[in-house]
Amino acid sequence: MLQQNQVTEVAIRADSAPRFVVGLATTEADVQDAQALRYRVFGEEMGAQLEPGSALERGLDVDRFDPYCDHLLVRDRATQEVVGTYRILSPDRAMQVGGYYSESEFDLARLSGLRSDLVEIGRSCVHQDYRGGAVMTLLWSGLAAYMREHQYRYLMGCASVSMADGGHQAASVYRQLCDNHAGPPEWRVFPKCPLPLTGLDQHAHAKTPPLLKAYTRSGAYICGEPAWDADFNTADLFLLLPLEKLNERHASHFKTG
Repeated sequence: MLQQNQVTEVAIRADSAPRFVVGLATTEADVQDAQALRYRVFGEEMGAQLEPGSALERGLDVDRFDPYCDHLLVRDRATQEVVGTYRILSPDRAMQVGGYYSESEFDLARLSGLRSDLVEIGRSCVHQDYRGGAVMTLLWSGLAAYMREHQYRYLMGCASVSMADGGHQAASVYRQLCDNHAGPPEWRVFPKCPLPLTGLDQHAHAKTPPLLKAYTRSGAYICGEPAWDADFNTADLFLLLPLEKLNERHASHFKTG
């Protein structure tokens, strides 16, 4: 179990000392380290319009959900730098903040029966120098430990596709994935600002982003049409992952060390 004061260590090679540690933030400084990484990835790399304020001026990505979330961090042991992060919003904390972040983009009314078991993950990012896969695998291991500890049954969140080409890639990725990964009608969500699919080329050659591919291979459902996120200039696909849906091929992502 991943307690607040516990970390998991992972070695890159069997004969090496562990290079990374993963654990939940325990101090405000930990949280700010995660927010600084988010700022670099979302603000500087992606050019997203982050929430203005004094935190943004200090190079931090902060919004109203952060104080209610658990923040999962991966650090490089050699430098102590945070190189990967997820934030986690549990059902009870979602009630305290007035809902899930995803509800700013989607109508989740059909998921009302799942809310007591529904954990939202988001703000996922990995430092550009550490995107070989090890850091993301560790983050997923931490998520699995969190879910097991609290006995939650469903993960949900949004996976983004760039809108740099006007949305054609996003429309094509959505159409391709829907053939095999569409969620059941009773779990369908509805975008508040839908991507205009009928005006886009839904049959363009499009490469599925690695994170989205990992989710769907692990058994996640795509539960509705994409929403357009104007601040990040992305098309967001809503994903719901029942933990029992994990197939054997990708279950290793959710094993702790």
